[in-house]
Amino acid sequence: MDEQIPKNQLNKPNYIKIFSDIIEFKFPQKKNQDFPLLQKDSLSALEVIKMNKMVFDTTENNEDMNQKHRCYDEETIRNILEYQRKNKFNNIQLAKHFKLSRNTVSKWRKIFL
Repeated sequence: MDEQIPKNQLNKPNYIKIFSDIIEFKFPQKKNQDFPLLQKDSLSALEVIKMNKMVFDTTENNEDMNQKHRCYDEETIRNILEYQRKNKFNNIQLAKHFKLSRNTVSKWRKIFL
C-alpha cells in the first residue's frame, strides 16, 4: 500500500497487463512475437488501438463493430488534432484516417482549438 499511484492513472485499466494476459492465455503462439508497446509504463488510447490490431489481427467487419466502443481521453484528442495540423488534413481526411465521424472531429476542434 506504500506505492503511490499517479492521479491520472487512478481510474485507468492496466492495458499492459491486460494485453500480456491475452497474449499468454488466448494467443500463446504470439508469445515470441515482439510487442514494443508492452515495454512502456502505460499506453495512450491510440497505442491501445494499435496494440489491439496487432494482437487480434482485426478485419474490416470486426473493426466497424468495435468502433462504437472507442473512447478517447483529452491527451489523445489533442494528439489526433496535432496530427491533423502536421499533415494538413481537413476534417474528412482525418476522420477517414482514424475511422472517426466527421462530426466528432468538428466537435473536438470546437472544444480543443
